Amino acid sequence: MSDQAILVTGAAGFIGFHVARRLLAEGRAVIGLDSLNSYYDPALKRARLDILCGKQGFAFEQIDLADRPSVERLFAQHRFARVVHLAAQAGVRYSIDHPHAYVDANLAGFVNLLEGCRHHGCGHLVYASSSSVYGANTKQPFSVDDRTDHPISLYAATKKANELIAHSYSHLYRLPLTGLRFFTIYGPWGRPDMAYFIFTKAIVEGTPIRLFNHGRMRRDFTYIGDAAQAVVQLVDLPPRDGGERAGPPAKVYNIGNNHPEELIHVVAVLERELGRTAVTEMLPMQPGDVTETFADVTELMRDTGFRPQTSIEDGLREFVAWYRDYHRISGSIPSQVSIVEG
Repeated sequence: MSDQAILVTGAAGFIGFHVARRLLAEGRAVIGLDSLNSYYDPALKRARLDILCGKQGFAFEQIDLADRPSVERLFAQHRFARVVHLAAQAGVRYSIDHPHAYVDANLAGFVNLLEGCRHHGCGHLVYASSSSVYGANTKQPFSVDDRTDHPISLYAATKKANELIAHSYSHLYRLPLTGLRFFTIYGPWGRPDMAYFIFTKAIVEGTPIRLFNHGRMRRDFTYIGDAAQAVVQLVDLPPRDGGERAGPPAKVYNIGNNHPEELIHVVAVLERELGRTAVTEMLPMQPGDVTETFADVTELMRDTGFRPQTSIEDGLREFVAWYRDYHRISGSIPSQVSIVEG
């Protein structure tokens, strides 16, 4: 294991923050990269970053991955042996109205990163994909061997494109690459645009929660602590190069809990933790959404020994405790009951 610094992109983001913190706790040096854009409140990103900057072995670079010269300079300076690429323009719904943000960050930015890796001796790039690549697949659970060529959002299409581009780079330049299809990661320091975060805020404020498909959506909620541990375990497990016959050194894994939960159950757990009944508005499906995600993590368990450890009840309890602390909410929240059918 090298003591050379590991590059973590998106280090001020949700998953990147937790991965960087875990690597630092293991004594690894980390250079964190982030653009600190305003997709959601940059104050939350800066609060995460403040924690990382207080750790020994951490350095920060504010760079937009679409800025090719800056990325080239960074790689030329550090020649990273390991890169964990978690920066991206996230969000299925946002991609419907803001397509160019996804092209810049998820496509141009990804190629800039790959070029840095191939020209400066990177021994392993671990990059974020998404469960959204499975599109409207109905076979459950989703396997990494399933077809993923029918994305139903631009966000999903860019993540599938990342996997294809990564495979071509691995084939052409024998660059070890590992893609991670994340399934609904949640927990402390999470993203405010995620459903569980939106639900919590609405319950606290007494405003309606919009439950699409009348609350019958099912998601494979994966606790951030479990997901971050899986990422860290994979950093030093580059895929083997089997030569022309066996294929390039490229792998894709599902990072999931292997246990989907209905959104109405998630709301019920949050109600219990917050001590207040939600105001819910039941709505039909919306464009770009899928009814269920369910991860087959057999290959990840086989290769790393990964086992999801955290139940939705325990994970949401940890999230609510963090939410109360971060937003300085103490004491009980007055109860309110209302259901609106729409």
